Amino acid sequence: MASLQDISLAAAINILSAIAFLVAFAILRLQPLNDRVYFPKWYLKGIRSSPTRSGTYVSKFINLDLRTYIRFLNWMPAALRMPELELIDHAGLDSAVFIRIYLLGLKIFVPITTLAFGVLVPVNWMGNTLEHLKDLTFSDIDKLSISNVPSGSKRFWAHVVMSYIFSFWTCYMLYNEYKITATMRLRFLASENRRPDQFTVLVRNVPPDPDESVSEHVEHFFCVNHPDHYLTHQVVYNANKLAKFVEKKKSLQNWLLYYNNKFERNPAKRPTMKTGFWGLWGATVDAIDYYTAEIEKLSGKESAERERLISDPKAILPAAFVSFKSRWAAAVCAQTQQSSNPTIWLTQWAPEPRDVYWANLAIPYFQLTIRRLLMAVGLFFLIFFFLIPIALVQSLANLDGIEKVLPFLKPLIEMKIIKSFIQGFLPGIALKIFLILLPTILMIMSKIEGFTSLSSLERRSAAKYHLFILVNVFLGSIVTGTALQQLHKFLNQSPTEIPKTMGVSIPMKATFFITYIMVDGWAGIAAEVLRLVPLVMFHFKNTFLVKTERDRDQATDPGCLDFSISEPRIQLYFLLGLVYSSITPILLPFIVIFFAFAYLVFRHQIINVYNQKYESAAAFWPDVHRRVIVGLIISQLLLMGLMSTKEAEQSTPLLIALPVLTIWFHIYCKGRFESAFVKFPLQEAMVKDTLERVTEPYLNLKSYLQNAYVHPVFKGGEIDKPRAIDEEENSPLVLTKRSSNRSSSKHCSDSETGLT
Repeated sequence: MASLQDISLAAAINILSAIAFLVAFAILRLQPLNDRVYFPKWYLKGIRSSPTRSGTYVSKFINLDLRTYIRFLNWMPAALRMPELELIDHAGLDSAVFIRIYLLGLKIFVPITTLAFGVLVPVNWMGNTLEHLKDLTFSDIDKLSISNVPSGSKRFWAHVVMSYIFSFWTCYMLYNEYKITATMRLRFLASENRRPDQFTVLVRNVPPDPDESVSEHVEHFFCVNHPDHYLTHQVVYNANKLAKFVEKKKSLQNWLLYYNNKFERNPAKRPTMKTGFWGLWGATVDAIDYYTAEIEKLSGKESAERERLISDPKAILPAAFVSFKSRWAAAVCAQTQQSSNPTIWLTQWAPEPRDVYWANLAIPYFQLTIRRLLMAVGLFFLIFFFLIPIALVQSLANLDGIEKVLPFLKPLIEMKIIKSFIQGFLPGIALKIFLILLPTILMIMSKIEGFTSLSSLERRSAAKYHLFILVNVFLGSIVTGTALQQLHKFLNQSPTEIPKTMGVSIPMKATFFITYIMVDGWAGIAAEVLRLVPLVMFHFKNTFLVKTERDRDQATDPGCLDFSISEPRIQLYFLLGLVYSSITPILLPFIVIFFAFAYLVFRHQIINVYNQKYESAAAFWPDVHRRVIVGLIISQLLLMGLMSTKEAEQSTPLLIALPVLTIWFHIYCKGRFESAFVKFPLQEAMVKDTLERVTEPYLNLKSYLQNAYVHPVFKGGEIDKPRAIDEEENSPLVLTKRSSNRSSSKHCSDSETGLT
């Protein structure tokens, strides 16, 4: 178990690492050659251009103005200076609300920390219980925890009262934040500029028809059922194979550009390469000729695939993006059942065009349930087998306990520097390393499940990651750590005493989580602002691939907020703060520092760096609220279980009420606010439609929408839209064998004729 000395060493290492990262960032961001790395958002907006300096050649790359180095920390107040409304206009509502999660953490834990240190820390310190227990491993930090209070003591009433205060305060702040976010979302949607997704729904599981194509069937169905509101539609093509060709061709063109630039710098020697795996073996060929031939070969395959998609009816999927004449009509369609058969003509709000994950639109709808079931089973086994490395990490965190079971390791472990380093720093960094590949695995699983938008993929992946952190990182660390730490006592006591030992030892895992917070929440956040990987990649591309300013713009990678990773990580800190607020309050200052530091860093990144891939208008907030509630309930249940081992049964009835009240609070908030995040009010839609008709009476909405949801591989070439759709638009009457549909088509074409 980590002692105070071990924690001090870990704190010193992580604080020095964070300071080093921040100093490096403060210096690197001032250099002209790094300007596009640390301010890419302003370049994308066209507000900032490459810095030009008069003077020596060196000054074009290195900042020689010593006065700017004196103000090298001015980025911190600058990050806090932009008002929230301006931040929403600048970066979008998703980014602004994401930042509010860190602010919520500060609002919750700053008062809780103050109360805990004023009441609970003195109560725990004066308990003097751990010193009288034999065969129990503990440190000086554990004397500040509830474990140091003697069983049956009336001091536990302080913990019960504080638990109620902490819970009520957390719920109060959650309610206020939910209310504020819901209001911000509705205001944002009401004031937002026109977007294609406001008029469009995604229709899936279009039933097959022997007499009509998918496009004809979709048109006739909506002409019949939405005769006054249907405008146009875009069928979905299975263009996954073509997309792979386009992506591979882009990669080959980058390599060709690299070798052409290399040849221009040294015309005396033609560049060569090996054709084997990663260029490590195989025949040696001329690199420029090889990639030119490969691109020509791939271009032929790409053209053939394009022609096949246009001419083959089987390439059309039973899905379509259907657009309406008004937001009101789209809202009605997206939020109602279209057929008496609830498994066909399924409608949902269309994601905005840049949010669509096109590859998953090709997945047959009937496969989705099976895929999600298989991924749920896969997630269970992933969580289960990941307990093995978690147990290994906990073995590093509990060397004092292992010494009693494996005494031959004692001489090595007892070396002070090695012991402090292993127990105070290594467990946190080891856990961080084990978690590196996990988000990628979970995102792949979410893609297999078949979600059709990037935002839904990230929210689904975040849900998996949160469950994994909850079970493995939190509960797994406690269970495996306790088993290793108290193994000697477990094997030499009666079974009735084991729950008591567990109850005493669980609070002692606070030392492990403190080391993890310092590694991930302090040094990790400081590394985020440094952007070391994008820095290296930009200069690599700038050196070998860039020839024009356009190439330099493409080499700039602003990145974005990765909600699937960042939000579950924040939830771990909420969980730790809520659980240990009544048990081991010494952990709380580390949590507060994390939230304050992360708020500062990510606000700076959102203002100057990140460029979001999509805008969901804070649709993720119900998930944030629910997970904080889950953490709050877990903290209440753990405190209740801990009290039962401390002979404080009289407090148990009072503690039972806490999770019940918390669940009721969550149900109330869900009914009060969640509809604002899943539905669009018809009243708001009608207001926006009315204002638009008054301000833009001659708007050609059909022209605005007709190419909005064309697959990206069809854009920018000779054809912007598959020919089948063009022919349909040129012919207002689609021939059909069904008289009812023929009349509906006539009605639809008549209604479209009256649209300007």
